[in-house]
Amino acid sequence: MSNINITLPDGSVKEYPKGSTALDIARSISEGLARNVLSAKVNGKVWDATRTIEDDATLTLLTWNDEEGKSTMWHSSAHLMAEALESFYPGIKLAIGPPIENGFYYDIDFMEHSFSEEDLPKVEKKMLELAREKNEFIRKEVSKADALSFYKERNDPYKLEMINDLEDGEITFYTQGGFTDLCRGPHIPTTGYIKAVKLLSVAGAYWRGDEKNPMLTRIYGVTFPKQKELEEYLEMLEEAKKRDHRKLGKELELFTFDDDVGPGLPLWLPKGAFLIEQLEELAKKTERKAGYQRVKSPHIAKEQLYLTSGHLPYYKESMFPPMELDGGTYYLKAMNCPHHHKIFDALPKSYKDLPYRLAEYGTCYRYEKSGELFGLMRVRSLQMNDAHIYCTKAQFEDEFKAVNDMYLKYFRIFGIDKYVMRFSTHDPARLGKKYVDRPELWKETEDMVRRVLIDSGIPYKEVADEAAFYGPKIDVQVYSAIGKEFTLATNQVDFAQPLSFNLTFTNASNEQEHPIVIHRAPLGTHERFIGFLIEHYAGKFPLWLTPEQVRILPISEKFNEGCKNILQSLENYDIRASIDDRGEKVGKKIRDAELAKVPIMLIIGEKELEEGKVSVRKQGEGDQGTMDVTEFAKFIENEVKQQLEV
Repeated sequence: MSNINITLPDGSVKEYPKGSTALDIARSISEGLARNVLSAKVNGKVWDATRTIEDDATLTLLTWNDEEGKSTMWHSSAHLMAEALESFYPGIKLAIGPPIENGFYYDIDFMEHSFSEEDLPKVEKKMLELAREKNEFIRKEVSKADALSFYKERNDPYKLEMINDLEDGEITFYTQGGFTDLCRGPHIPTTGYIKAVKLLSVAGAYWRGDEKNPMLTRIYGVTFPKQKELEEYLEMLEEAKKRDHRKLGKELELFTFDDDVGPGLPLWLPKGAFLIEQLEELAKKTERKAGYQRVKSPHIAKEQLYLTSGHLPYYKESMFPPMELDGGTYYLKAMNCPHHHKIFDALPKSYKDLPYRLAEYGTCYRYEKSGELFGLMRVRSLQMNDAHIYCTKAQFEDEFKAVNDMYLKYFRIFGIDKYVMRFSTHDPARLGKKYVDRPELWKETEDMVRRVLIDSGIPYKEVADEAAFYGPKIDVQVYSAIGKEFTLATNQVDFAQPLSFNLTFTNASNEQEHPIVIHRAPLGTHERFIGFLIEHYAGKFPLWLTPEQVRILPISEKFNEGCKNILQSLENYDIRASIDDRGEKVGKKIRDAELAKVPIMLIIGEKELEEGKVSVRKQGEGDQGTMDVTEFAKFIENEVKQQLEV
């Protein structure tokens, strides 16, 4: 038998018999490692650890500590759940069961059966029984004809529809125990790796996210290799429920949704609007110092603009339907960049004008499907902290690095300690389909971005086939105080649209040259970023950001008039304050202020008014002593300054 060369992550090359599996290779290193391998990355693609390797390859073994390893386990868990469900509900029709960020789900048509959350415990129990059987996940390649025949026999319209969309030669089935499913994989070696199961919720979901299709039952779940890890995760979920931005947003009177306005279209209440204004002011101040110029663009444009940019062919499904006006076709703006390109092109540019930085908090509209809308995290109206930098190739690395440095500054201000840059590259096989067909420019710009990331020492991970259609990009993944992951912002390279719009500048040789464009949005959108901040801070915003910095609490109503004078003094210092002048006991006023997440309370009674002082109490920290108003104003000023100057 001939041998193959396997290149490991440390660069070492070892020989193994042809047909070895990743699991075989793991065992040759150590039995302990083999017991923890869930899948493998072979030549950059995630495979079953039990799949044979027939040629020379690069290999990375994936465990629970790897994102792809977790994803493999959760994908297999979806199959395990489907097997358990079929044992209780014969004849159900299975749609899709993918892994997701934290766990998995399966969409199911229960036919004549009924299913509710009360049924989840028995399915969990059955899943654990099946897991203990340690059945192997067996991969089988099948022809399209055989796949169609298999599911016609089962009268499964959802699998048949999916198979019809697939090409012959790329269809696989996976079987574990007595259960077989259409699936491209990969899967864990056996069901025995699944040690702890929790089915979390039941929801409705339209088939393929289309409201015109049947409503299916979606069951969410999560699994772990250890019971202790499941228990820790469930504790985190309880904390996440307390921090849910939808719940806190309502309690703190920040935003609302209304059926008459429409789904996914948030209405910002006064306190929420204040948060927006504070974030905008921070962005404007930061961008002014960085040499950005502010512009404004309309919320609507003619079809030709988006045809020129290339967005319409790629993103039409995510745009609102067209409007016929004045003999032309118009669209609501789904992105700001084409408008900014027109602003750049409005006046001639020379190399002395570059880098040319345009910034706008532009409102965009995306037609997210109703089943995908989620509070502020997935909306149809979004205000984006957008900017576009037009620069030369020689300027690119400095400009790209400066954008990343701006991210890092914001992270320090908002107390974001854990983050990673997700560097998305293209797939050469999809040029002309998903990506602009300029292979030499793809290589050049991806190399430039990679070099900046390496030179900057910024943590990043490279992901293939997730670039923007016009160039490589970075998606900024941040983690909240409880470890919840958010895709917050983006930094993208664009070599295509300067060509499409024929954007040029006169270079030092007096020749016309196309600039490179950097698309960046460090604070993402107001909607998603405020949703993140609500959960990150659990509603307890820092002093500089919170709508109500101080609440004055008179001990009794007879001190209300004196508190009005204190309020006026604080307003003269630009301190945001209010008075709780209700006829309630001061203990209740303190509790209510704590629940409202007000950072500082001033307790005012006869002694304070006589001495011209205020008794200071901080949220969650208790009494801070007494100060006169001038001293207190300085205290506030210093704390705000400290929070913003990082």
